[in-house]
Amino acid sequence: MSKLPYEFYHRPCLEVARDLVGKVLVHRVDGTEHRLRITETEAYCGEADTACHAHKGRTKRTEVMYADAGAVYIYLCYGMHWMLNIVTGEPDQPEAVLIRACEGKSNGPGKLTKALGITGGLNRSSILGEELWIEDDGLRPRLQALPRVGIGYASAEDQARLWRFRLR
Repeated sequence: MSKLPYEFYHRPCLEVARDLVGKVLVHRVDGTEHRLRITETEAYCGEADTACHAHKGRTKRTEVMYADAGAVYIYLCYGMHWMLNIVTGEPDQPEAVLIRACEGKSNGPGKLTKALGITGGLNRSSILGEELWIEDDGLRPRLQALPRVGIGYASAEDQARLWRFRLR
């Protein structure tokens, strides 16, 4: 398996979201590497996307989305679930991919972070580091494109976009 390089993330959000499905998410904790295959992602494509946290511009919370590709954006949802996102594209153009599900019992963004021991302590770190990274083992999956979920606050147009990608 090979760790995905910077160039993989330094592309448009929709491309990265599609291409992350089937890859292997790795979190090293106390010298042990925990691995899960990514089975579902969602793309959040900048300030024009009303579902994107950066829709209203820079805030303390969203500042990381304006960072260079490969930055890790982790936030707490409903006060109890950590959500793992990877920043993509160009600096100052806030785009990120939510890692929505992984194989096995990790069929939700909060469950996968719990299964891998990922918390807000990794917010603003790099997906290219030695603690959290993504590998390619050569799997080329078939995908299903679906509307994103949990974004009732977004415009009807943005709610309807097929920007959620799932392993078939």
